[in-house]
Amino acid sequence: MKKLLLPALLFGTFATLAGCSTPSLITLNDGREIQAVDVPEFDRDAGFYEFQQLDGKRTRINKDQVRTISDL
Repeated sequence: MKKLLLPALLFGTFATLAGCSTPSLITLNDGREIQAVDVPEFDRDAGFYEFQQLDGKRTRINKDQVRTISDL
């Protein structure tokens, strides 16, 4: 019984973590669209959205350039 408990707990943990990310589509004022791995974080002090693109690059965009942010 104990042999099966650890793998079951690990599988449940990884399955839960895999479902936590919500890909987002960021539409800019000029019509360009950028896909993000997760919901962008907003830095109030700097006025920028920070997110990771699908290729793994961390990116910052000024809030004045963003028209919409929606879930994919």
